[in-house]
Amino acid sequence: MPTISSLLFKGFSDQALVEVIFISRILLLSPIILGFSNLFGSLTQAYNRFAIYALAPILYNAGIIVGIILLAERLGIIGVAIGVVIGALLHTLVQVPFVVTSGLFPRPSLSLDFVSIRKVVSISLPRTLTLSMTQVATIFLVSMASLMTAGSISIFSFSINLQSVPLSIIGVSYSLAAFPTLSRRFREKNLEAFKEQMATTARFIIFWSLPITALFIVLRAQIVRVILGSGLFDWDDTRLTAAALALFVLSSVFQSLSLLFMRGFYSAGFTRKPFFINLVSTLVIIVSGWGLVKIFYLSDRFSYFISALLKVEDLPGTAVLMLPLSFTIGTIVNGLIHWAVFEREFRGFSHGVIRTFFECLVVSVVIGAVAYLGLNLFALLIDTTSLFGIFLQGALAGLQAIFIGVVALFFLKSRELAEIWNAIHHRFWRTKVIATDPEIV
Repeated sequence: MPTISSLLFKGFSDQALVEVIFISRILLLSPIILGFSNLFGSLTQAYNRFAIYALAPILYNAGIIVGIILLAERLGIIGVAIGVVIGALLHTLVQVPFVVTSGLFPRPSLSLDFVSIRKVVSISLPRTLTLSMTQVATIFLVSMASLMTAGSISIFSFSINLQSVPLSIIGVSYSLAAFPTLSRRFREKNLEAFKEQMATTARFIIFWSLPITALFIVLRAQIVRVILGSGLFDWDDTRLTAAALALFVLSSVFQSLSLLFMRGFYSAGFTRKPFFINLVSTLVIIVSGWGLVKIFYLSDRFSYFISALLKVEDLPGTAVLMLPLSFTIGTIVNGLIHWAVFEREFRGFSHGVIRTFFECLVVSVVIGAVAYLGLNLFALLIDTTSLFGIFLQGALAGLQAIFIGVVALFFLKSRELAEIWNAIHHRFWRTKVIATDPEIV
């Protein structure tokens, strides 16, 4: 850990490196515990116990909150690290009862089945490397941020955490829910049903992701200010974090689709294709990140254009914006290559998905424009110098934009909107039973 930290974070002081090393050693317990938890999570998903699987990350975050509230005051940031370990334990323990009662809990054995071990390694190793690619790219970007002005790592971390909210709610949720069905359809050799499930899931990911992307871009300052705007986090920090958030969320739909495509490939037994695609996109992120930072420092015209576009031209430290921009470029490349390769393997998947993409893209532009007009309108009516005022301004502008977006989708006869309405209608308003005529005796 000392060697790795000194290589990655050359911009840190010796005291900061010592703290990073110590906290990292505590946090290394977390992946071990979560490794078992993810094994159990695979079982709960395979048996469609999504409620248990959904509860696990809630308890994980609860453990972190406990560390912040109860331990941070006495132990500092180390208390938060301990909270992460507590959260990892809760993440695992909540799934144990189902795994035990189902007779699926692992039992130690002295006999080694090397054929099975080799099969597991051959299947899982490419997947493990694939999933690690994003982390490798993120670590590289954080390492670059450590060489920039003070606070750059915080700006990067805050913005990437905020953009992960829609990704977790939409991309992760839909791809995880679809995975058991996709595996079952492919195992049954029902390729038409397999492609239909993939297309349906992709359509709904696009349906939700694009409008949310538009709202996040327009309402970015309100989102950041409401969530982070307290203590030492001032208005300049808010503007810079909001600019980084806008760049990150541009790739939100492609991040979500990439998760779906990877699970589609995994369910079909293709583990190497996602690996090579992610390897390419990781190289794109690293190369573009290094190149964009160099260009930003060397070209005043380019740096002013980016800064002015995001309305932060008067702030120092805007070079950090090149990091989310490179991440977005690489992620879009990742999503497009995954889409092209999947379409080549399973012809006909894109039929209907492309229409949904452009339909939702048009509606998202409308939503963004209405939200922007709403912000300017409500700024005249609401005191935006208070936290509640900023929240109210963003909420009202967002609700207004969502309403107009729903109206636009209705006039466009959106297939997804109709399916959502039918699902809600059948869930809450059951069809009346038509009584038969009384029998004549």
